[in-house]
Amino acid sequence: MGFGHEKLDVYRTSIEYVGWAYRFCETLKGHRNAKDQLLRASQAIPLNIAEGNGKATDGDRRRYFEIARGSALECGAIQDVLQVCGAFSPEENATRKALLDRIVAMLTKLGQRGYTVREDQPHYTVGIDPDPDYDPDTEGNQEQTDRQQLAPGDS
Repeated sequence: MGFGHEKLDVYRTSIEYVGWAYRFCETLKGHRNAKDQLLRASQAIPLNIAEGNGKATDGDRRRYFEIARGSALECGAIQDVLQVCGAFSPEENATRKALLDRIVAMLTKLGQRGYTVREDQPHYTVGIDPDPDYDPDTEGNQEQTDRQQLAPGDS
């Protein structure tokens, strides 16, 4: 069994990015603010995807997917800051940005259509009684009673 968001490719891809960001930040010396910001922003991506996918309305889901998309874009900017400060190479930045670009593209699509993936639900059969007052034993008698209650000239 799993949660609905775990079926989303964008969720799995964002988890992959978080893993990279964590390992990268462990080796990063200095650049404390950018490091903290990268960890926070990268973790916000899958967290918002999961929370958004569980929302009941399209508007709520879209809002969380847009927040996750914003966090992914923020990660790209943080990478640029780290590159310009010499924390890693333009090649590594481009490689990681390709993954972010994929995440942003998927989140853009999800946000546009209010998409959701749900957990598999057990199938239940529910008998619905359309008329709870209906009694088949008195069906003919009720029509007669209804007619008797009408005053002359009411029909």
